[in-house]
Amino acid sequence: MSSPRVLVLRAPGINCERETLHAFARAGGAPEFVHIRQLLEAPERLDRFGVVAVPGGFSYGDDISSGRVLAQEMKARLGDRILGFVERGGLVLGICNGFQVLVRLGLLPCTKNRLEEEVTLTHNLSNHYECRWVTLRTEKSRCTFLPAGLTLRWPAAHGEGRLVARDANLQKVLLDEGYAALRYVDDRGQPTERYPWNPNGAPLGFAGLTNASGRVLGVMPHPDRSYLPTHMPAWRRTVLDRGELAHDGDGMVVFREMVRVAKAES
Repeated sequence: MSSPRVLVLRAPGINCERETLHAFARAGGAPEFVHIRQLLEAPERLDRFGVVAVPGGFSYGDDISSGRVLAQEMKARLGDRILGFVERGGLVLGICNGFQVLVRLGLLPCTKNRLEEEVTLTHNLSNHYECRWVTLRTEKSRCTFLPAGLTLRWPAAHGEGRLVARDANLQKVLLDEGYAALRYVDDRGQPTERYPWNPNGAPLGFAGLTNASGRVLGVMPHPDRSYLPTHMPAWRRTVLDRGELAHDGDGMVVFREMVRVAKAES
């Protein structure tokens, strides 16, 4: 069985593409860099892949708002093809700025099966950039490749990460109907809106969303900065306690599960 091909998007200002590519390769995928200009010139290129990843960074300098320019460019020239990619069974991952792109593109949460902005990722309540390790819990959600019930430590690094629904009723709907894939939790393991456990103040502790089909995932914290065991802040203590180095860091589960599902369905 061949390794699923993974498109790792490059664009001006994206700066986490190398980590993302390496994580997918380590998971058994066949990742390739594709620049946004290449994709816009030949949109049919998308059909050659089973997974698309939009890495973190500051696409187009985050002019106007985070991820806005890249999202509008993709929506205007690739929108229908991206929807078709997901409908045919493709998987999509957006990390941090990539999550912001997918939200502004309208691919997340996409409850109405059309590209429409239903939520926003706005400024942290702290009014400054937050760069810290956070604890997350994976929820029982629609996501087809993220197991529920995991407690994970990933680093957050963002200034606009507070996920707020444009319709006040939608925030609860997203939780009740399985769109909330990850939530920030406190030192007791409970979902929280309190700082610093929740670095941005997102209502209901939302840290990641999936779409209606469960084939798209957007996350604010970085699995791409925590996929190796030596990325983890207490890895030396873990070696002393266990007598050996862990095989993976906490972020690796996302990449392994996406590759596993894509391979099983190919």
